Amino acid sequence: MVDPTSDLEENVDPEDAPTCATCGDPIVNVPTHRVVTWVDDDGAVQYRHFCDDECRDGWDDER
Repeated sequence: MVDPTSDLEENVDPEDAPTCATCGDPIVNVPTHRVVTWVDDDGAVQYRHFCDDECRDGWDDER
């Protein structure tokens, strides 16, 4: 898995790229990439990647 804070526009193989939590497409060199983060009750950091705002808005928030 690619570090979610890295520059995802350079040399990322689609097999190693994060996938959209809504549609499942790999996110490679997409300027519309969005990430949602939160901290669980037990202190663990969670995050979800989205390929665009439409997928972000369509996400079934599982928190």
